[in-house]
Amino acid sequence: MQVVPRPRALVFDWDNTLVDSWLCIQHTYNATFRHFGLPEWDMSQTRAHVAASLRDSFPAMFGARWQEAAEVFSAAFAAIHLDHLAPLPGAAALLEALAATDVILAVVSNKRGHFLRREAEVLGWSDHFVRLVGAEDAPADKPDPAAVTLALAGTGLSLSPEVWFIGDATVDIECAVRAGCTPVLLRPEPPRPGEFPAAPARVVTDCRALGALLVEVAVPIAPEWC
Repeated sequence: MQVVPRPRALVFDWDNTLVDSWLCIQHTYNATFRHFGLPEWDMSQTRAHVAASLRDSFPAMFGARWQEAAEVFSAAFAAIHLDHLAPLPGAAALLEALAATDVILAVVSNKRGHFLRREAEVLGWSDHFVRLVGAEDAPADKPDPAAVTLALAGTGLSLSPEVWFIGDATVDIECAVRAGCTPVLLRPEPPRPGEFPAAPARVVTDCRALGALLVEVAVPIAPEWC
């Protein structure tokens, strides 16, 4: 098992790392597909194809009409995303426990920034993070390291293995590796053969398991945090 340093910062992905978003994402993509008369996705297709930001993925999906598609998607998402907003098990308790430590917390998501920050506000989580960086906030979106650099701006920290990047998808692990951070995969499913160009430093199944890992590396959160 790879040795990981005690983190000075934790940069979290948002969707399906801290909040359960798959059903909302599926409904929104299918609303966009219906607008264009395209076949809809089932959940397995949604999980397989969604990771990149709209500005990175929509030109290939919708061609010259990608900006129209982005507008349709955003309107459909805005109408339902707060109704579907649900923290993943243990996420709220973990963030609350971490907020009492010296570890800096941030978010880097490929969800558009205004949606991301509104969701954090509704959940009462905004104050836990030094910055919530969404798609189009930085010069380039995840997996580009620019988004992580923006997330840590003003903290005095530079990109290094003492910054853990925690997420559920290939784009998160790639972003961590490109940024020189420690990549941590958080999801119930184990890595698939050949899924990642570089293996995650650690794999945890959920937020409770992440909390246990943080206790293991001497982050001072109470063992009963969950």
